[in-house]
Amino acid sequence: MRLTKSTDIALRIAMRLAVIGDGGDAPTTREVAAAVDVPYTHAAKVVSKLQHLGAVEARRGRGGGLTLTDAGRTTSLGRLVRELEGVHDVVGCEDGAGCPLRGGCRLRGALRTAQEAFYASLDPLTIDDLIKAPTGPLLISLSPRPPD
Repeated sequence: MRLTKSTDIALRIAMRLAVIGDGGDAPTTREVAAAVDVPYTHAAKVVSKLQHLGAVEARRGRGGGLTLTDAGRTTSLGRLVRELEGVHDVVGCEDGAGCPLRGGCRLRGALRTAQEAFYASLDPLTIDDLIKAPTGPLLISLSPRPPD
């Protein structure tokens, strides 16, 4: 199974925000995008989605910036990835004209079971789990590249 680029960016942004914590100034979307090396436009869309899910809080103006919420830190990674990815089958059995085997195919069910096993393996993890050493110190050491 392969995650969308959007989910990958969302997880990297959440991890970056988790290591910054409450200790410093809240970074802007542009600063976080630079630190995790993604285009600002992609980061802005992902931050909006993370806000909608309650994982990130964004404040505008002086003293503003992005912070990871308590829910963002402690929500099951499996739940977060499910929300980011949306509900869809691994294969497009109904795409286009549809598969001629769909009435009696066992592959679709097997792939759905495998997909759920993938998510279930992420269920016990949180963003806080992902930033333990050596990842956390590496994320802290990332310095943003100059803005475009």
